[in-house]
Amino acid sequence: MGKRLLLDCTLRDGGYVNDWDFGHDDIIKIYERLCLAGVDMIEIGFLDERRPYDRNRSILPDTASVRTTFGMAEGRPPMVVGMIDYGTCPVECIEDCKDSFIDGIRVIFKKQKMHEAMEFCGKLKEKGYKVFSQLVSITAYSDEDLNVVIGLVNQVKPFAVSMVDTYGLLDPVWLMHYYEQLDEKVDKEIAIGFHAHNNFQLAYANAMTFLKKDRERDILVDGTLFGMGKSAGNAPLELLAMHMNENYGKSYDVSQMLEAIEENIRPFYAKSPWGYKTFFYLSASNKCHPGYVDYFQSKGNLSITKLNKLLAMIQPEEKKLLYDKDLAESIYRKYVNEDLDDEDSLKKLKKICAGKEVLLIGPGKNIRLQSDKVERFLKEHDCVSISFNYIPENIKPDYVFITKAGRYHELTGILHENPDIGVIATTNLEPLSKAFDMSFGREGLLELKEAITDNPFLMMLKILRRADIRKVNCAGMDGYSDNEENYVNPGMEYDFVKAEAQHLNRYIRDELAGNYSDMEIEFITFSHYNKTEDIDSGSF
Repeated sequence: MGKRLLLDCTLRDGGYVNDWDFGHDDIIKIYERLCLAGVDMIEIGFLDERRPYDRNRSILPDTASVRTTFGMAEGRPPMVVGMIDYGTCPVECIEDCKDSFIDGIRVIFKKQKMHEAMEFCGKLKEKGYKVFSQLVSITAYSDEDLNVVIGLVNQVKPFAVSMVDTYGLLDPVWLMHYYEQLDEKVDKEIAIGFHAHNNFQLAYANAMTFLKKDRERDILVDGTLFGMGKSAGNAPLELLAMHMNENYGKSYDVSQMLEAIEENIRPFYAKSPWGYKTFFYLSASNKCHPGYVDYFQSKGNLSITKLNKLLAMIQPEEKKLLYDKDLAESIYRKYVNEDLDDEDSLKKLKKICAGKEVLLIGPGKNIRLQSDKVERFLKEHDCVSISFNYIPENIKPDYVFITKAGRYHELTGILHENPDIGVIATTNLEPLSKAFDMSFGREGLLELKEAITDNPFLMMLKILRRADIRKVNCAGMDGYSDNEENYVNPGMEYDFVKAEAQHLNRYIRDELAGNYSDMEIEFITFSHYNKTEDIDSGSF
C-alpha cells in the first residue's frame, strides 16, 4: 500500500497574502517549526527570476538564493521543494540537485501550456530533482485533456502529478472523478497529489476524501498553517495533520504547528485576513475567474443578484477561467444599456414633481431641533418630500431615497407598516417583496474623489437635475461636525467624519456653487452647506 504524505506550502501559497514578505526571522521560524512537526515535505517558496533576492521574502530568483536564506536553519524534513510558475524561472537559474539545498521542484502550468511545461519538467528531472507536475485549474480539464496530459506525464515520469483546485470549485464527488482517471492511467510509481482552495469551504473535506481511499501508489496532500493562502485560503495544515494522526497512523506534532500559527501567522492574518468570503463564493459558484467579480464589483452599481446575472453571461465557456477585461467591459456595458436603463424612473419622477415644491429631508438633528420650520413649510406648500436613508420620527415623507443595503434592511419593517411611503433606490440594492417605485444607476451618481463616495444629497441632486427639476428645498441637511454628533440617529454617523468634517462641508459647498449653480437650493433648517451660515463655526 502506498504512503500518505503531507506537504506544507505556507511559505509559498501563503505569500500571496503578504507579497511573500514574511521577514527572515519568521521564514526560518516557520520552517524550523514545520521540521519539528515532522511534516513530510516543506515548500520554501517560489523560484522566480523576475524578483531580486530579498532575504525577507520567500520568493527567490534561483536555487543558489535558497541556500543563502535557509542554509543556517536547524533541522530538515524528508524533502524540501520549491515551486516554479512555468515561464518565470529558466532552467539556467537551477543548479544541479546535488549542489542544491532543495530536493524537488513543483512546476505549475495551465492546460494550454501542458506540452512545453512537461518538457521543462523533463529538463529539471535531468538535473536530478524530484519533479512535481502541478495541473493548475484541474476543473478546466476535460476528460480528453486529462488523457493528453496523462500521456505526457507517463513519458516524463515525474515524482508526482497533482490536481490543483485553483478556484476552489471541486466537491468530493467531482474530485474523485479526476482522481480515479489519474489513478487508473498514471504509472503506479508516480505519486498523485491534491492542492485545495476554500472558496466553498470544502478544502478540508475534499482533502479528507482524497486521503480516504486505499491505494497502491503514494499520495500527497497540501496544506498551509491556519489555511493561509491565495483567495479563500487553503486546507489548514494543522487539521490535516490531526486527521492523519487519528486515522492513518501518523505522528505529526500538531502543537509545533499551533506554535507557528500563534507566533508567526496570526500577525499576518490580523493585517490582511484570508478565508471564505462572499467574493470567493461568487467566483466559485459561477465557475469563473475572480477577476470578473472584482471588475463588476468595482463599478459599485450592482446588487448581488445583478452581479450574479452578469457572471452568468460570461461566454464562451473557456473564457470563464481566463479573465478577459474586454469581455467583462462589453458584458457590463450591454447590461447597463439594456437592464439598468433608468429612463422610466426618471419620467416617473418628473411627473410626480411636476408643479410641486421638492423637499429633501436629511438625517441631521436640526430636523428635530427646528421642526417648526419644517412643519410650517409643509403646511404652506404643495410638495413632494424625499428623505435620505431613514424615515423621520415626526415627518412622514412621500418617498425615501435609499443608497445602502444596510439602511434598506433597517427600514423594511417601517416600510411594511407604511406601504404608502414610496422607495427610490440605487441599483446596488435588490427589492424584497415589493418592487422599488423608482431605481437609478448608482455608478454615475458617485463622488469618486471623495472619502464619502455615495453622499445621498449630491446623488439626489444629480437625479433631480436629470429630471429638469431646478428648485430644491432642504431640511435636516446639517452637514458634518467635528465636535458633536450631528445626526438625529447617531448610528448613521461615519466613523472617520470628525477629522474630515470641514473638508467635506467645503467640498459640498463648492459643488453647490459650481456644478449645481444652475439649481436654486434653499435650506429651511441650519446647514453647514449654506453659504449664509458660518461653515467653520461648528454651532447650530
